[in-house]
Amino acid sequence: MISRRGSSGGTDPVALIEIDLYGDLMIAASSAAEDRLSPDRIDEVLRVVRRSAEAAEGETGG
Repeated sequence: MISRRGSSGGTDPVALIEIDLYGDLMIAASSAAEDRLSPDRIDEVLRVVRRSAEAAEGETGG
């Protein structure tokens, strides 16, 4: 049996998540009334949670 270089025989869970998120964006884009999705709509589809500036400064010690 010949295996491909770098092939471990298993699935890459990160790649599967990326494919799923890409699919979510494609569905949102196809059902959008506008030509392009706004950055806010993309964040909504991808379930991005923004942290406040104060919380981010507290983590970096600044």
